[in-house]
Amino acid sequence: MDKIDLHMHSEYSDDGEYSAGELVKRCKQAGIKVMAIADHNCVRAISDARRYAKEAEITLIPAIEIDCDYQDVHLHVLGYGVDETEAAFTKLEKEICRQEIENSDTKLRLTNELGFELQRTQLEELSANGVFTGEMFAEALLKDERYLDHPLLRPYREGGARGDNPYVNFFWDYYAQGKPCETKVVYPDLAATIEMIGAAGGISVLAHPGNNLKGRFDLLDEMVKEGLQGVECFSNYHTPEINHYFYQKAKDLNLLFTCGSDFHGKTKPAISLGVHGCEKEAEVIAQLKEYGLISD
Repeated sequence: MDKIDLHMHSEYSDDGEYSAGELVKRCKQAGIKVMAIADHNCVRAISDARRYAKEAEITLIPAIEIDCDYQDVHLHVLGYGVDETEAAFTKLEKEICRQEIENSDTKLRLTNELGFELQRTQLEELSANGVFTGEMFAEALLKDERYLDHPLLRPYREGGARGDNPYVNFFWDYYAQGKPCETKVVYPDLAATIEMIGAAGGISVLAHPGNNLKGRFDLLDEMVKEGLQGVECFSNYHTPEINHYFYQKAKDLNLLFTCGSDFHGKTKPAISLGVHGCEKEAEVIAQLKEYGLISD
């Protein structure tokens, strides 16, 4: 059976660590035969990854992960089989990056209001493009010697309740939707996202629904009516029960079902390539062929 991982991030994602070539190398070492790099609102890794994957005899599915909104819920939608030369993707990346750069100083102010005195230079050391992410704030704070015993940071240190993936857990706890340091970005809505992916020849798939839907699992049926074509049933963020729930929903709704680790590198150290709890990889492969995403 081919080992697959259809959700990972390169350095082109603000919270990703590795180059496309390094990801392909690591997939090869992990025995992965089918892979997809799905960067946040960005397709720039695809051309490099395609070349390295060919050399490594790995099947690469071109992909993107787009932030979008539906009924006041923030979602991530994966686009598989997209044409990375589509101009809409370049426009999307530039617009979201512009907003995130504008929000970075606000994030710094809100973070310091939690009881810190971070300097802008501490974040600039971690950012390649002027965007300060919640994960970067976590990294800067956790290595700042002034805050080695700060009570707010204790859960994110080794052995703490949130210490398994400290950077991204800090993001989820303080910068995600509805949290104290949230800053607003205008993302496309779900319908526009599905249309963008479709116009680029891709298939739209809801990423890690157990995490994204925040318990409102009934929204999946509505999203399918909007044109959503698949669901990432198998994810590191799901319990086996949630994996099974979305697998059954995919079967009931005749959706493409996929699996992905959401590997990022240092921002999610507890997540390994190829680990997503999927026991149906042969079925996933068969569906990828049916949808024309890979060949026989």
